[in-house]
Amino acid sequence: MAALPLATAEVCDANSHLISNGELRALQPIFQIYGRRQVFAGPIVTLKVFEDNVLVREFLEEKGQGRVLVVDGGGSLRCAILGGNPVQQAQNNGWAGIVVNGCIRDVDEINGCDIGVRALNSHPMKANKKGTGEKHVPVTIAGTRVCDGEWLYADTDGILVSRTELIV
Repeated sequence: MAALPLATAEVCDANSHLISNGELRALQPIFQIYGRRQVFAGPIVTLKVFEDNVLVREFLEEKGQGRVLVVDGGGSLRCAILGGNPVQQAQNNGWAGIVVNGCIRDVDEINGCDIGVRALNSHPMKANKKGTGEKHVPVTIAGTRVCDGEWLYADTDGILVSRTELIV
């Protein structure tokens, strides 16, 4: 079940104790905003790949159930690991959002989808298709450790990760 979208600035203001004890973390502001859904939230599923999008596509073919896929693409700016077709599929399968520590392509198509997408930038070259990577592992992106099962909250101010679902 997807969380209610919360304003990240208000969450930070109201939860300084969670910030100080590390239960609530903000990702460094390095991501571009894509997709029609600028505000999204949900439980996190993690994936670690490098210049390979096979596992990304496999995840997004599953029912999303309001989850957010967090992909550590190693910060590569050499190719895109997410494109328009998988994002369209993610939208249709009920994913709330996708955060990519790497590049995407087919930006116009992605911007037409009702899903939240964050990525470092866009790149026209496609990724490899070897199927290598790790699922459901802790990843470190934008200066923050992110674990499977935590909660992500994103809006135009930034991205927060919480150990537990935040209540309004």
